[in-house]
Amino acid sequence: MNRLLGATLLALSLSVQAADLDQSVMLVKRDTDLQWTENPMAPGIKMAVLYGNPTGAGPYVIRVRFSPGTMSPPHVHPEERQVVVLKGTWWVGTGPNWDREATVPMPPGSFAVHHPGKIHYDGAKDEEVTVQISGVGPSGTRLASELGQTK
Repeated sequence: MNRLLGATLLALSLSVQAADLDQSVMLVKRDTDLQWTENPMAPGIKMAVLYGNPTGAGPYVIRVRFSPGTMSPPHVHPEERQVVVLKGTWWVGTGPNWDREATVPMPPGSFAVHHPGKIHYDGAKDEEVTVQISGVGPSGTRLASELGQTK
C-alpha cells in the first residue's frame, strides 16, 4: 500500500511540475496531449501537430499515424520533409505507379528525406506505424493523379 501511495504521489508531483513549466522557455507536449485528425485524402491516416503550423510559413513538426494496411496514394509536397520512424515498419515507394509490393521497409529509428515535388507513397502493411515529420512550411500535399502523373 505504501508503494502504491508513493508512486501516486510521485506521479502527481511530476504532472504538477510539468504543468508549472514556463512555456516561453520550453514547449512540452506528451503523446497524451496530441490532437489527432483524420486525413481526408486517405482514410486510416491521422495527423497531429507538435509544433508550428504546417500550412503557414515557418518550421513545423507533425506526427503521422498509419493504421495497419493503410498506404497513401502517390503524392508530392512542395517543401523538403525530414521523416523519422517512431513505431512500426514504414513502407515507402517512389514514382507515379502505386505498387505496394515495390515498397522498401523502414524499421523504427530509420530516417528519410522527402525531396520537394518528388512523387512518393508510403504507409503501413501489417502493423500500426507512426512517423515524425519536420519541415519548413507552407506545406501541402498534391496527389500525383491531380497532376496528371499517374499511369
